Amino acid sequence: MQVGKPILYSYFRSSCSWRVRIALALKGIDYEMMPINLVKDGGQQFSKEFQALNPMKQVPALKIDGITIGQSLAIIEYLEETRPTPRLLPQDPKKRASVRMISDLIAGGIQPLQNLSVLKQVGQENQLTWAQNAITSGFNALERILQSTAGRYCVGDEVSMADLCLVPQVANAERFKVDLTPYPTISRINKTLLALEAFQVSHPCRQPDTPAELRA
Repeated sequence: MQVGKPILYSYFRSSCSWRVRIALALKGIDYEMMPINLVKDGGQQFSKEFQALNPMKQVPALKIDGITIGQSLAIIEYLEETRPTPRLLPQDPKKRASVRMISDLIAGGIQPLQNLSVLKQVGQENQLTWAQNAITSGFNALERILQSTAGRYCVGDEVSMADLCLVPQVANAERFKVDLTPYPTISRINKTLLALEAFQVSHPCRQPDTPAELRA
């Protein structure tokens, strides 16, 4: 079992890391942060030491209970199974399916298409348009889905794994100057979630590795 606190390998601006930071905050899990700067030194995720932890050369990675887990949704599901309160997956199987569907839509269908590694491939002058297209395409679908699943949050009135994916993705959308006017449901839920303490303490502007000029 775990000796000492869990260790989260994270980058302040990484939306995938942010998902996990929210989960840890909601569940009240004390942890140590190991910042991995994705741009400095050509990207610290490419170091031999970090590749030994996560062969995908991506953050987040979480060392916990004697194991190391990569992939944010796998980490969140593990935390849910080992530390079930407060729950991030609804008890009702149909609602649970909706949570997973929304989480996968964001984590598999939007975020990877506008990720740093992909943007490097499309060339500097195309990056903004590329990212905007990826996000709007996904948000067009997500807005429609949320209109049928949402209560106060993405699925009903309990914070779930879907919400942990939504907020960081909206932050990415804002960073890439996406017009959010066509997405009133996404915007409303995002605003409601950002008022919660777990979403504030985990915010990119409040991390140990946040540069001084981006701190809040």
